[in-house]
Amino acid sequence: MPAQLPYVVEPMTLADLDQVMVIERLAFSAPWSLQAYRYELLKNEYSTMLVIRQAAPLRGRSQSMLSFLGLVRPSSVRGYGGFWLLVDEVHVSTIAVHPKWQGRGLGELLLVSLLDEGTRLGASNATLEVRVSNLPAQGLYRKYGFSVVSRQNRYYADDNEDAYLMSTPLFETPEFQANLYQCRTQLYDRLGAASGYARAGSAHRTRLG
Repeated sequence: MPAQLPYVVEPMTLADLDQVMVIERLAFSAPWSLQAYRYELLKNEYSTMLVIRQAAPLRGRSQSMLSFLGLVRPSSVRGYGGFWLLVDEVHVSTIAVHPKWQGRGLGELLLVSLLDEGTRLGASNATLEVRVSNLPAQGLYRKYGFSVVSRQNRYYADDNEDAYLMSTPLFETPEFQANLYQCRTQLYDRLGAASGYARAGSAHRTRLG
């Protein structure tokens, strides 16, 4: 049974870009351009971009049909994330949550969703870059099995800050899978408890295609 979570993660569309750009400019000192996101969605075949929003009250086929008929408008984008599939490696390109919605586990849910979607697409591990000063993000990544591989000097163009390149073990290793399962279950319990939803199992509730 799927967990009854108050959020849904789904593919980013062109209709989401105005809201994505608001978050982008609030979250990053060197934001991507609107054109960059349009490229990711329309031309980059190796790119996967997801958004997170509050789940609608309706569920399943009823919600999908009403949305298709234009009778239900999707809720606002609270955050987004993306990766590039480089051969068999997920390279996380971005994760951001609107400042008003930070601290609620949405960024963590996006990370889990990216890892799960990468696994579905056949990736064997994940990598990312993170600012050396961004200790909260590093803590989240370490929680999910990422470790520092190298330090890239003057990586960020806006202020020349260094970056850590972090990588997971192979997804197929029992240790990685056990940790991912435990972290996911704890996250779903936290999200459900915070919003008054009862968890009915630990299956993933990301809606992707």
